[in-house]
Amino acid sequence: MQLAHRLDSSYAWTRLAVTLAIATVANVGMWAVIVVMPALEAEFQADRATASMPYTLTMVGFALGNLLIGRLVDRFGITIALIAAALLSAASYGLAMLAPDMVWLSAAHLLLGLGTAAGFGPLIADISHWFQRRRGIAVALVASGNYLSGAIWPTALADMLADSGWRSVYATLALVTLVTVIPLSLILRRRVSAAEQSASAAASAGNAARSGLSARQLQWVLGLAGIGCCIAMAMPQVHIVAYCVGLGYGPAVGAEMLSLMLLGGVVSRIISGLVADRFGGVKTLLVGSILQCIALFLYLPYDGMVSLYLVSAVFGLAQGGIVPSYALVVREYMPPHEAGARVGFVMMMTIVGMALGGWMSGWIYDVSGSYQLAFVNGILWNGINIVIMVLLLMRSRPARRNAQMA
Repeated sequence: MQLAHRLDSSYAWTRLAVTLAIATVANVGMWAVIVVMPALEAEFQADRATASMPYTLTMVGFALGNLLIGRLVDRFGITIALIAAALLSAASYGLAMLAPDMVWLSAAHLLLGLGTAAGFGPLIADISHWFQRRRGIAVALVASGNYLSGAIWPTALADMLADSGWRSVYATLALVTLVTVIPLSLILRRRVSAAEQSASAAASAGNAARSGLSARQLQWVLGLAGIGCCIAMAMPQVHIVAYCVGLGYGPAVGAEMLSLMLLGGVVSRIISGLVADRFGGVKTLLVGSILQCIALFLYLPYDGMVSLYLVSAVFGLAQGGIVPSYALVVREYMPPHEAGARVGFVMMMTIVGMALGGWMSGWIYDVSGSYQLAFVNGILWNGINIVIMVLLLMRSRPARRNAQMA
């Protein structure tokens, strides 16, 4: 109880507020190219596929960065990792501003994705060390920084883009990243004590023993589950605008539905965090996956405008808490001194799932001429995630009951 009190202390909550502020700024690199894409397309006279390449490589870098920077956090702490990432992001913005063509620009965005990744998995892993009773809500709030960044920055930068061009936007983002992330990261220099880490390691070792899986085996199982759930998640998130255009509702309606999903995702992450504090990461992840599957089913019979708004809201409320729950499962079952790398790997696999799911849905549409089979494909992949969580829950539960009887 004394350990839990120290971990959930007032310092931990202050650290959480600072971490969320960093996440809101650091994650802007993931959204910046979306804002300036039309300007890039016009300046470089690129087609839509070529203009999309910087975003694609940003996501590749973002996926790899979650793993690589996570390992850096395990070894040197979050402060050094954040400073290095902020410098890399600022340099990437600068390289992008000098781009003479789309190849140069795309390469700069690969580096930008690497730097931006520090604002997601590595921050989630770090904050998880400072909470025990309220770890779920802490992780959920930090994960929400990604959605908050997407909600705040595109609107904030719209006028600057119109008045001064995309290079001014990137110069501003480089400066904001440096003057915000680096000073705030210095507040996070304190690290958990050996006693706190030992107690956490004992708890995770007990959970792992009951599951019958090694840390490496569980990591790969969770990675497969992450791919499955995020292939399903990508169908509405990536294609809702195109889906609405195909139905004759126009891109503006699709954009509003996407915003509704993201807003619902923030609410979902907070609620899921509270639920996880009571029932644990596995059960929370399982419930979220089942709800996401139900929401995907609702897209099949309902394609009216009003019904799509409602289904998109339901989908956002269902899916937002799934990805943060993976980090909670990692912390519940794996050694704390490996949290950065383990969380980073699972986050990387979820991003791979999003990228793969976006492509698969488009390919299925090209082949079939409809998104109906793409929704079915998402439902099937979502089922893989549900099966894995059910099996993990079943492997852990009997031993837990026996321990309580003893």
